Amino acid sequence: DAARAAGLYEHALLATILNLKKTPFVPLKLENLFFEAFLKSPFLDAARIVPVPLSKRRQSERGFNQASLLARVLARRTKLPLDENSLIRKLHTPHHRAGMDRKARAESVRNAFEVTRPKLVENEKILLIDDVFTSGATAANCAEALKNKGARAVYVLTVARAF
Repeated sequence: DAARAAGLYEHALLATILNLKKTPFVPLKLENLFFEAFLKSPFLDAARIVPVPLSKRRQSERGFNQASLLARVLARRTKLPLDENSLIRKLHTPHHRAGMDRKARAESVRNAFEVTRPKLVENEKILLIDDVFTSGATAANCAEALKNKGARAVYVLTVARAF
């Protein structure tokens, strides 16, 4: 329904996000920036926070989900409930490559997400959390899965957006 980002995917934010994909730590400066972005967003009526899930394979390879780390920080700061189990990535998708166009990105995540606990998202305004908003394909497919199971609205908040 709407998407916002704390900043552009460049300079310090780019370096911080790349580090966040390798190290399960959210620096206080990033935490504050992300929380401020939420406070300035039109998403204050969200009922629950849902991170964009990783596939089981990628979760196993990395050992953590950077979107979940960000979602936990925001849930702690906002007191909104965190739901890391209702939305899953049922298909392993390849890493998005810099050379992929919008169509290829969209195709790579088509039908990749599934809602496993529809009663928790039904009639709710969901705040979907991810690290980077690039083409919007991942967010759109997550939102479609959530809305197909009755979510009233899906908002997307990311640390950065590609330009």
